Amino acid sequence: MAKKKILLAEDDKDDQMLFQEFLKNKSDISIMPMAENGEVLLAQLEGINDNNDLPSLIILDQNMPRKGGLQTLQALKADKRFSHIPVVIYSTYTDDRLVQAGLEAGACVVLAKPLTKEDYSNMLEEMIRTCVQV
Repeated sequence: MAKKKILLAEDDKDDQMLFQEFLKNKSDISIMPMAENGEVLLAQLEGINDNNDLPSLIILDQNMPRKGGLQTLQALKADKRFSHIPVVIYSTYTDDRLVQAGLEAGACVVLAKPLTKEDYSNMLEEMIRTCVQV
């Protein structure tokens, strides 16, 4: 079985480290090089020539410089090459408007950033279980 490839756009180094910490020991997950913002993520995807090398899941922080989560999600869903990839938006400040806007734009799920390491692990498990086809 091929590994699930996860691509994260996150500008916070601590959050990047938490993702890496929880995903590095999962034998069925491959972490793609992380993007600092949505612009970098889109450029990274454009550089992938083989569609088999595209991510199985994209995780977007909502609050990033240059291009945030919703803007990046809209660009992904507007591009036929990337529109099929499940996308999660997560944010420190998740309210009903963000959840509604994210779901309407095509996010698989919109989640609040957890406060504890254990909750981070649970959030990642939920993202994978909910959004990635086996």
